Amino acid sequence: MLGALIQSIFHPTEIGAMLKVKLGGKVRKFPNVPLAELAKTLNNHDFCYAVLNKVSRSFAVVIQQLPEELKDCVCIFYLVLRGLDSVEDDTTFPMNLKVPLLKCFHEKLEEDGWHINDVGDSADYRVLLANFGKVIAVYKALKPEYQAVIKDITQKMGAGMEESLQFQTSGTGVPDLETYNLYCHYVAGLVGHGLSALFSASGIEDKNLAKELRISNSMGLFLQKTNIIRDYLEDLEQNRTWWPKQIWGEYSSSLDFFRNEPKHPNSVACLNHMVTDALTHLPDCLDYLNMLRDPKVFEFCAIPQVMAIATLSRVYNNINVFKGVVKVRKGLSCKMMLQSTSPARVHQWFRTMALNIKRRVPYQDPNASKTHKLLDQSLRLLTPVSKAPASSKATILSFLMILFGLMYFMGFFSTTTSITTTSSSTETGLSTTTTLDSSCGICSLAVAGGMAYALGHALGLVGNQ
Repeated sequence: MLGALIQSIFHPTEIGAMLKVKLGGKVRKFPNVPLAELAKTLNNHDFCYAVLNKVSRSFAVVIQQLPEELKDCVCIFYLVLRGLDSVEDDTTFPMNLKVPLLKCFHEKLEEDGWHINDVGDSADYRVLLANFGKVIAVYKALKPEYQAVIKDITQKMGAGMEESLQFQTSGTGVPDLETYNLYCHYVAGLVGHGLSALFSASGIEDKNLAKELRISNSMGLFLQKTNIIRDYLEDLEQNRTWWPKQIWGEYSSSLDFFRNEPKHPNSVACLNHMVTDALTHLPDCLDYLNMLRDPKVFEFCAIPQVMAIATLSRVYNNINVFKGVVKVRKGLSCKMMLQSTSPARVHQWFRTMALNIKRRVPYQDPNASKTHKLLDQSLRLLTPVSKAPASSKATILSFLMILFGLMYFMGFFSTTTSITTTSSSTETGLSTTTTLDSSCGICSLAVAGGMAYALGHALGLVGNQ
C-alpha cells in the first residue's frame, strides 16, 4: 500500500481513490488468514466469496456491486471457469489426466461434493479445487436458467481448452491470427457470451442481449488480448507462447528475440502491431456498453474495459513489456474504478487513453496508419466532451501533499511523533491533554499524509472529483 501511495504522490485524487476503495466497504471482509483455513470454518456461500476476494480482488469489487439477482450467479460463473482454467494452467498436472477432465469438467457440476486435490497453478487455486464441492453446492442452489448457462459455457470452454493444448504441447505455439482469435474466444469470448446470457435471463437487461454474440465475444477478446500482450515475458519464461506467429514472424525468427533485444526497432514494431490488433475490438466494446440499461451492470462491464484500454495505453511503444510486467498505477486503477459509473465518464476515460496512444504512434511504425484509423473510428463513437480546465483544487492539494512529504523527510516528523491537543474549561479552570504517539517512521509518514488529506478534505480540495 505504501508503495502505491508513493507512486501516486503527484496524483492526489488517486490517493483519495485508493483510500475510498480500501475503506469504502465495497467488498465483504473475511479474516486475514490463509484460504485453506477459511475453508474449514466458512459455509459454502461465504467460502465462494472468500475465494473471490483472494483470487481476484478487482473482480470481487465489481461483482459485489451487481444487483442482488445477479451477484451469486456471476460469482459462481467466475469460480467455475476459474477452476477450469486452473486445471489447464497447471503444468505439473499429467496430460493424460488433464485432457479428459477439461472435456468433462461441466459434468462435475452435477456431482455433489466433487473435488480434486493438488491441482492448480497457485496455492489459492489448489484450495479452490480441493473444496470445489462448496462451489457446486451454491451452483445447485441457483435458478435452473442460470445453471444452464454456466454449464453450457463450461462445456464449450473445456472443449476449446483441450483443442488449444494441441498447439501448445506441439511446441509450435499459436500459428496465425485465426487460431489466436479462436483461442481467445474459448477462454474469454465465451465468458462474454455467458455474461450476456445471464444478464438476459435475469430480466435486468434486454432478452435480445444474449443474441449479440459478436460484440459479446469482442468484450472478452479485448480483455484477453490485453493480458496476453502485457504478460509476454511471464508467459515466455513459463514456456507458454500466445503471441501469434503470423504477427511476430514479421519481425523476428524467434519469439524470444524481443526479450533479448528490447530496444530493437523490430521489437517495438511487433509490440505495437499486437496492440493494434487488440484495438480492432474496441468499437464492438463501445457498442456493447451502449446497449446496457442497468447502471450496475454497466459499471460491472465497463470497469474491466476501461482498465484494458488504460493498460494498452501503458504498453504501447513501451519496451518495458519485454523486461517485466507493465501495470497501471494502483491509484489510477482505483480512480477509474470509482469513476466508471456512467457512459459519459467511461467515454471520457476511453477518450483520454485512446488519445494518449494516438499521440505516441511513431510515424515510421509499419502499422501507424491502421492504428490511427482504429483509434479515430473509436473516438467517433464516443460522446463529445468539452475539456475542463485543470483543477486548481488538485494543484493546491498536490502542493500540500508535497509540502508534508518534504516536512517528513526533513525531520519535521521524527520517528516518534507526538500530536497533542488541549481543551480547557474557563468555568472550572480544568484542562485535559491528550497525546498520540506513533513509534515508527511509517506511522509518521502516514500521519503526515493523513494531515494533508484531512486538510485538503476540510478545504474542499478532495471529495467527489
